[in-house]
Amino acid sequence: MMALGQQDALSQRQHSGGGLPPDSAGHAGPARPHFKIASRPTTERGPFGADHDLTVIVPAFNEEERLPATLEGLADYLNRWGIDYRVLVIDDGSRDATARLASDFGSRFTTVSQTNSGKGAAVRNGMLRATGRVVAFTDADLPYDLDSLRIAFEMISSQTCDVVFGARDLKESTVRAPRRIMRTIAHWVFSRIVQHLVSRQVTDTQCGLKIFSRAAAREIFSRTTIDGFAFDAEVVYLTHRLALPFRRVPVTLINEYSSTISLTRHALPMLMDVFRLRLRALRGAYTQGRSAPDVPQPAPQRQRHAA
Repeated sequence: MMALGQQDALSQRQHSGGGLPPDSAGHAGPARPHFKIASRPTTERGPFGADHDLTVIVPAFNEEERLPATLEGLADYLNRWGIDYRVLVIDDGSRDATARLASDFGSRFTTVSQTNSGKGAAVRNGMLRATGRVVAFTDADLPYDLDSLRIAFEMISSQTCDVVFGARDLKESTVRAPRRIMRTIAHWVFSRIVQHLVSRQVTDTQCGLKIFSRAAAREIFSRTTIDGFAFDAEVVYLTHRLALPFRRVPVTLINEYSSTISLTRHALPMLMDVFRLRLRALRGAYTQGRSAPDVPQPAPQRQRHAA
């Protein structure tokens, strides 16, 4: 059996069929997804074109303690990189000072506040608002070294693919932070279920670093329905459905602070969302594409721009 890293290396030579790797026997050839491909428009929609290089979406809920270090880390890395970027914090109904923090980092940093709807809803809101040529999202604790973001940006900018998934299970990935045993076990169980129901190619759907071309982001997130933590699995599924070329990149985990995910409160709802996703797919809910909206329509919001 081929190692995951070898499969991904081979997948880089296959552009068609969503960038899927060879079959289980290791033979190169046309990708064969295990579901019907949906129709999708091939041109970007909306009245506003991309106006900068990269938008980074940071969903946040009650993150006043962790968010300042994350925004400082993003500003430092992206400024040294030298690209034209924006950082968009989506405040998911926080009850603390989260919504006010981005204004301390200059005009490239913006906060959009929404009523508390879930991480999936927050990322969707940000993705449909983003105007970068490349759009990424990462977690509020900035868990991964940003070199993976830069590699993914170059892949998409060079039109190697439309979507890049960070992957903690690639052999090149490294861990520099201790992981809690119960979270590791829960991740393993959830991953096995998702592999069976959603994707046999993207084996780490929950990695909190995903990068898209703007057109791909609008095509995917205009169709997502899951508002909670399992939205990543739906994003992976839609990437397959829309036959979007994708790649996986190794990541370096540099911290794993306390998460807003609770195993007791969120594990069962996440599993139920994945089962409902599969049921919707079997009923044909994802077969026909629909255009990305020109203006996203999330819950009532207030928008705060940096001075």
